Order: sequence, then C-alpha cells, then structure tokens
Amino acid sequence: MKQSSGTFLLLVFLLGCNVENRVGNSKELVQEMKDSQIKRITNAQLISLIDEWGKQIVKVSQKALGEAVSKQPGNASRLCQNLDQVPLIGALEQEYGVDISLLGLADVSNPALEAKERELLEAYAYNAGSTLPASDNIQKLNDTLYVYNASLPLDSPIATECFGEQKVPFAVWRVLFDKKEVVRKIDVKRLK
Repeated sequence: MKQSSGTFLLLVFLLGCNVENRVGNSKELVQEMKDSQIKRITNAQLISLIDEWGKQIVKVSQKALGEAVSKQPGNASRLCQNLDQVPLIGALEQEYGVDISLLGLADVSNPALEAKERELLEAYAYNAGSTLPASDNIQKLNDTLYVYNASLPLDSPIATECFGEQKVPFAVWRVLFDKKEVVRKIDVKRLK
C-alpha cells in the first residue's frame, strides 16, 4: 500500500510540473534577468554607442526607404511621412526602441521639436543651401532623450521625392533614442 501511494504522489508531482511552459519561458526569463542587471556605463560609452547605432539605423533606413520609394513613386510623400509603413524601418524602431523620422525644411519651425533640434535643422538647411558638407550630430535633449541627426546627400533621390517642393533639396534623418532603452540593450561585456 505504501508503495502505490508513493508512486501516486510522484506521478501527481510530475504531472503538476508543466515542463513545456518552464522551458518555453526560460528564454524570456534569461532575457529579463539580463536586462535587469545593473550596468555601469560612462557618458562617453553611451554617446559612442548612440553614434554607432545611429549610423547603422540611418544606413539601413535610407536603403529601405530608397527601395520603397523607387517601387512606389506615387506614394513617396506618404511613405516619407509615415516611415513605419516601410517594414524594415518599423522593425528597426522596435529592435532598437527608437523613433525614426525624416525631417525637411518645414520642420525648422516645427513647434513639436525641441529648440535645440530646430536650431540644428536651421544649420543643416543653411549648409544645404550653401552646398557645404554637414556631419552627423548627437544632442542630449533632456535627462532621458538623445537625438541622432544625419543629413542626406544633396543629390539624394529621397530628398527630392519626399520634399520636392522645397527650394533646396534638403532632408535630415532624426533618430530619437531613449537612454533607458539604450542601457537596457547594452551588452556590458562588449563595452569593456
């Protein structure tokens, strides 16, 4: 009798353990534990990482938008205003936890942008109008937000397709980074 009750208890215990659910959730659990680790990074490391990611994001976004615009030239304006309709750009926004947009001359006076950003856009517009080179830029907007900007080449078909009515062919990529998301995605071992 004792033997059968011991076997019964063992059987109930094993059936009560949902092994599939534990195995299925282990990947998410490992990621959650990794994300919640305390990470010490310097401001220089953070800026360097934003610069690196910003360059990659802009490069991929520019190629994806260029291909989408060439396939659908009639929808260029709509695609440029809603970049997340380009599947690869939407995936980049999710992967990096960023907001990607393409700004034009009208955005120099856009009240939705921070004053720093509008001043920077004005400088980019001046450089474009004077055919001067413009370099990428990172600005800290507040304690939690950083913006990475990169201007498109003056002869870029994207600038003319997206902002053809402008006097000057001018467009600037804007990638908005949340510091919390950047830190969460950092692999600390890579920084050392």
